[in-house]
Amino acid sequence: MKFLVFQLQAPLAAWGDVAVGQYRGSREHPGASALIGLLGAALGIRRDDEAAHAALRDGYAFAVGTVSSGQLLRDYHTAQVPGRSDMKRRPHRTRRDELGLPRHDLNTILSTRDYRQDAAWAVTVQADPGAPYTLDELAQALRQPRFVLYLGRKCCPPSAPLAPVVAEAESAHAALAAYLAAADPPAVLQGLAWADGVDAGVPPHLSVPRKDRLIRRGGWHFGDRTEHLALLKADAGGDEPRD
Repeated sequence: MKFLVFQLQAPLAAWGDVAVGQYRGSREHPGASALIGLLGAALGIRRDDEAAHAALRDGYAFAVGTVSSGQLLRDYHTAQVPGRSDMKRRPHRTRRDELGLPRHDLNTILSTRDYRQDAAWAVTVQADPGAPYTLDELAQALRQPRFVLYLGRKCCPPSAPLAPVVAEAESAHAALAAYLAAADPPAVLQGLAWADGVDAGVPPHLSVPRKDRLIRRGGWHFGDRTEHLALLKADAGGDEPRD
């Protein structure tokens, strides 16, 4: 079976969760919508191209291996924005345009945002029949992306090349293990998460719903899917992985 394998490393990453009120949380590993967005950016697909994003959603299946889940970083965030009525009446293309109102007409938004600090993951991609791009084409796009890539939020650029490789393997776990064994320095998986339709190569310890199935990118509409999770041994001695 053929897999596209690549790495994700950054000082900060933020993998969006269901947003409630002013709290913006982060999951411990990227979900399907984040990976579709990453591939879309690499290919040069704009956010308003709903058909192209739907083709990525339906054409590929992902598995995410956690190398290090890093540490939680929580940011108390403030931002000034105009009111909704002012934004409708006033065209704005830049942040400077957005703030070009008298100070008393600006509102302050308070929020708490979570990040994963100094974390690392490795991802496999399987192409389904009818996928719009070959795995080799996706790998080339990740090497030379059309748009800037980031890990969840624009303030989270990758700290290392994604180093995509297309390889044959019996399962997603085998593909990730071989990829990380050849890294410099070598690494091991602490956990694996995958969607239905992925040949994971390990049994799940838990299957949970996750609301990250892309419905409409433009309207930020997402549906539920099932995500399978396996905790893996961190080393040959049998110690359980630690956060």
